[in-house]
Amino acid sequence: MKSKRGIAQYLIAGLGAGAMLLTASFAEAKTFKWAFQGDAQSLDPYSLNETFTLSLLGNVYEGLIRRSSSLEIQPGLAESWEILEPTKWRFHLRQGVKFQNGNDFNADDVLFSAERVRKDGSDLKTRLAGVTDIIKVDDYTVDFVTEAPNPILHYEWATWYIMDKEWAEANGAEAPTDVTGGTENYATRNANGTGPFMIQSRETDVKTVLVPHEGWWDAANKQHNLTEVIFTPIGSDATRVAALLSGEIDMMYPVPVQDMERIESDPNAEVLAGPELRTIFLGMDQERDELLYSNVKGKNPFKDVRVREAFYRAIDVELIQKKVMRGLSTPSALMISPFLFTHSDEFTRLEPDAEMAKKLLADAGYPDGFEVTMDCPNNRYVNDEAICQAVVAMLARANVKVNLLAQPKAQYFAKILAPKRDTSFYLLGWTPGSFDSWNVMYNIIATPDESGRGKFNIGGYSNARFDELTDMVLSETDAEKRDAMIREAFTILHNERGYIPLHQQGLAWGKRANVSLEQRADNQFDMRYVSID
Repeated sequence: MKSKRGIAQYLIAGLGAGAMLLTASFAEAKTFKWAFQGDAQSLDPYSLNETFTLSLLGNVYEGLIRRSSSLEIQPGLAESWEILEPTKWRFHLRQGVKFQNGNDFNADDVLFSAERVRKDGSDLKTRLAGVTDIIKVDDYTVDFVTEAPNPILHYEWATWYIMDKEWAEANGAEAPTDVTGGTENYATRNANGTGPFMIQSRETDVKTVLVPHEGWWDAANKQHNLTEVIFTPIGSDATRVAALLSGEIDMMYPVPVQDMERIESDPNAEVLAGPELRTIFLGMDQERDELLYSNVKGKNPFKDVRVREAFYRAIDVELIQKKVMRGLSTPSALMISPFLFTHSDEFTRLEPDAEMAKKLLADAGYPDGFEVTMDCPNNRYVNDEAICQAVVAMLARANVKVNLLAQPKAQYFAKILAPKRDTSFYLLGWTPGSFDSWNVMYNIIATPDESGRGKFNIGGYSNARFDELTDMVLSETDAEKRDAMIREAFTILHNERGYIPLHQQGLAWGKRANVSLEQRADNQFDMRYVSID
């Protein structure tokens, strides 16, 4: 691909996927039209911890920090910060910032947002994991107190968006809305952030129109030349590609892997391809005594490590990479991108072996296999339903009959996420918001509890030593000791076959040749970098 580039360029040198200076005239009005395969599930920034929803809202709302196109931490609504004591951080807030309705931003908004994000219904409680107290020093200074030293306290705060206390209280939006429970309030369909764009109109699942926020505090450094942005969710791959090639839209993602060459061959279009930090994996219900969706009654096959290993060995990720992903994936032995953990090369995947899978199932008491339903999204990840179909076929060779239930992400997430966890076997993807292993350990693998730990551990995998290591990793400041703890934790998970990691999917965005933008390795789309010639 024309814009193919390595991870080092993504994480160090900066992405700059458009690879062009922003030279277009800012005086000329520009409407930018783009599409994704689904819509944001809510405008409430605490409703769903999902990359696309947070990405869209990240153009409207802002956090105390922000990430550059190369994913480096930069000051956001906080100008600076310091560690006063091992368990106390002080953040100095930016003065003169206005919310899009004209209200002033100050410390009260930070305290309100901290309280709101930790309320029931929030899907982002983990953003403040380990924080025991938040103190308003003055209108533009806030202290965060942690129960133990936390070297990565602020790593995920680029997507902990600060809300306007006055606006939320005036509109009855003091509490977050729960996507999985179907609850709504004013913040579900309305937004009031401090970011570079503001919502002008929205028709859920149809169209969202954004316009520049003329009072944005960082307007002096504005890099876009847009006067209007029109986002349209287009679920059909073929329709999305056709819209790009016809010029109906200026940019879209993801590009179906089978259409990459077609787009590249068009002189007026380009594919931006590169590695993403998202891991796609399979999870199994290991908590219930009987699976919800299986012909096995009275017990849960997935509680047996031999069954979990049988599923693992039945799946050939190299074949998925070649046939389904057409090279746009990197098979993984871990639940985190190898670029984010220094000891990744010490882990290797189990070799696929259908005959061994059959033997393992027989040894576990299932000589004829068994039947189970698999939940899968069909508009969230690159080729998600096709991956699930391949998994179904591969497990069939091990005498496991899988009934595939593929649904749009709105229905899919509402079904499988906590508190319902209404699934027996599922596919999910995860990018750690902190780009650190603790995020994966705490959110995906640790034992679920009411504090928010294991919020996305849908299958209920549990190991006491793993939980202990998760707590230790959060507060360990010695990098070498910390990496050793992470290695031990991932070794435990690997040996217990707690999950089946598949691959890190590749990024594939399509754009018109006259559009310049930046492609981030976390697959978040930052519209402040978009320019149209």
